Formats: sequence, structure tokens, C-alpha cells
Amino acid sequence: MSNTSQNTELINLVLTAKQTVPGSIERRQSVTKLVDRILRSRPICRPLKDQPLSSACQDIYQAARQQLFLTLSSDIDRYNPENKSLRQWANVRMREAFQEILTDNRLKPLALEAKQHPTQTQQRQYLLTELINAIQLSRRLIHPQRGELSRDFYNVIYDDAVNRTLLYVFQKIDLYDPERGNGVFMNWVNFRLDRTLRDIRASYQITHDKPIAIEEIETIGETKDIPTIFEIIMHYIEHDPDKIFQQEVIKKNPNASFKAIFLAKRIQGKSWKEISQELEIPVTTLSSFYWRCIQRFAPRIRQYVQDCA
Repeated sequence: MSNTSQNTELINLVLTAKQTVPGSIERRQSVTKLVDRILRSRPICRPLKDQPLSSACQDIYQAARQQLFLTLSSDIDRYNPENKSLRQWANVRMREAFQEILTDNRLKPLALEAKQHPTQTQQRQYLLTELINAIQLSRRLIHPQRGELSRDFYNVIYDDAVNRTLLYVFQKIDLYDPERGNGVFMNWVNFRLDRTLRDIRASYQITHDKPIAIEEIETIGETKDIPTIFEIIMHYIEHDPDKIFQQEVIKKNPNASFKAIFLAKRIQGKSWKEISQELEIPVTTLSSFYWRCIQRFAPRIRQYVQDCA
């Protein structure tokens, strides 16, 4: 079905629902059809090929379906096409429904279900991918205080910490012990995120007489022309005088170099998902490669910064 046909179908369902009496059987039936149509584009709990949904995914799907029904039943009459496109409005309501129901009581069973399947099996990979997407969608990842870090630099290292943490969950799910941390799955995830963020912050330190945060150089007087350390790093990788960042690639793909990924992520502001789609490389592979490069090139980058300081 084309996008035009899908939009037409969605519009007709909304108009039909708005014409019914609130609380009536007709309203319930119309909203139910609208909910099921919107959920065709759901970001998680999509079946693996022709297989039925797993127990945990089925529970999440049904809870989201019920939540979206309740939301639309009271919100449908307030929808104004002049303020927001129908597709945008529907997607926002759907994401809000998932965020509302993706509590630890639903994320934990999904994690335990993934653990039950042998390593490298298709079902395990599928469930772990669902779990990672559900964690991101739930918005239950912590945001530790940024302290002395600038907002922009904190966002950079926080994004890396999240991706490293999710990669860890994907690869090390067997280390999750439901008997620890009061049995709360997200405690395990967020503990790892906090620890990873601390490690990344520590790696961005330059040893002088005292540690200096790598995201900034102290300004001299009121001079505003002194570049921040973060700007020096950005300039160094972008210009790549020794061509080392350009030569570090994923699977011999020249378009998937560390330099290209860095520029897309840090300068163009693209999300991991957007980069993944453009390069046709899984997000977990991108994130793992990116972080390995950061670790590998850290000494060279620190030396360059020191030479420029």
C-alpha cells in the first residue's frame, strides 16, 4: 500500500471516529480500528517473519494497544489537522502509549525471555533487538548530572555512553541476575550506564599539573577567540591531516570510515538510526566500531590537543 493510500485510510478512520458519540459502541469500534491501523507502524513488538509474538512482546503489544485506545478515546475530538499533520499526531500518540506502559515489569520479562534462547540463535537476536529498542523507547535511562561539563559536550559523551551500554546489554545479557538490585532490570542497565559515563569522562582527561576536562580550554581573560578543546578535536578529525581517520573503515567499506561516521554524528547531528540506514550497517556494529576508534585514537588526539594548547 502506498503512503498516499495509507494516509487516506488513516484520515477516513479519524473522521469516522470523530463523527461518533463519545462513549458509544460505535465510538469504541471506530477507535479500535484506528488503534489497530496506527499500530501497524509500531516501533517494537513486530513479529519475526511468520512467527507469533513471544509472550513478553505480546504482553507489551496488548498493553500499548489498550493504552492507545484510552488515549485516543478522549483525544480524538481535540485533534486539529491545522495544528499538526495526522501522521505526526498518530505517531506521537503511539510513542506516548508505549512510553507509558514500558515499565520495568514489562522490560524485565523481555530480558529474561531473551536469555532463555541459545547464543547466536535468530530468536535470541530478535528478542535482544526488541529489548534494546524498548529500553530506548521507554525513556527510563538515567541522565546523571553533567557537573562542570558544557551541555554540548555532555550530550556527546552521554550519547556514546548510552550506545556502549545498550551494546553491553545486547552482548552480555547473560550477566543480568534478576536476584540482584531488588530484581529491577533497569537498575542493572542504569548502573552500567552510570559507570560507562564515568569511564568516558575519565578518558577525556589530559594530564598536566592537574586534570583538565577535554571538552574545553580555560579562557584567557576575556578573549573569545581561543577554541575549546572540543573544537580542536572536531577540527582535527574533520581535516584528518594524516588520513588515519579516513582509512579506518568497517568491513572495507570506504563510506563507513571513522571520519565519515564522526562527521555525520557530531557535525551533521545525525542519529545512529539515520547513519545506520544510510550505510546499511546495524546500529550496534556502528556504535561498537565508533567506540573502538575513540579508544584507539585517544592518545593521538590527546597529543594533538596538547600541541595546540
